[in-house]
Amino acid sequence: MKDKFDSFSGLLRGALDDRVKAGSELTDLFTDDVVFEFPYAPEGLPRRLEGLPALADHLSRIGPMLELAHFTLHAVHPAGETVVLEFSCQGRGVATGLPYDQDYISVVVLRDGRISRYRDYWNPLVVLSALGGAHAAAQSFSGDALYG
Repeated sequence: MKDKFDSFSGLLRGALDDRVKAGSELTDLFTDDVVFEFPYAPEGLPRRLEGLPALADHLSRIGPMLELAHFTLHAVHPAGETVVLEFSCQGRGVATGLPYDQDYISVVVLRDGRISRYRDYWNPLVVLSALGGAHAAAQSFSGDALYG
């Protein structure tokens, strides 16, 4: 499997197929009480988002910082309501122009056709490099965030 997608929402819809309800927006794929976790997030970046408003806020912060261009789905490992995804992304830091070429393993838990929990495992050094270092990354996420 080496399916290509132009967006994160396209990747999720392709990987989860009929397990997830269709919707026009990325946030339509998640429950209102979604928990999104980034266990390897460096200092200054969120490690846990609780609820759809926090996820929407996070997504609005990512857009101006990272240009995510191409997603490649490498494998899908379903286990009941839990699905493990292996994928990669190519992009760049908007302010730096530096590459953001990231590999992910994500553990997705579904409830009633929506994603209720998402654990995202990725290399924090890649994001720090693309954003211009730890200080620049932390500054990009500073402000009135809803992070837990």
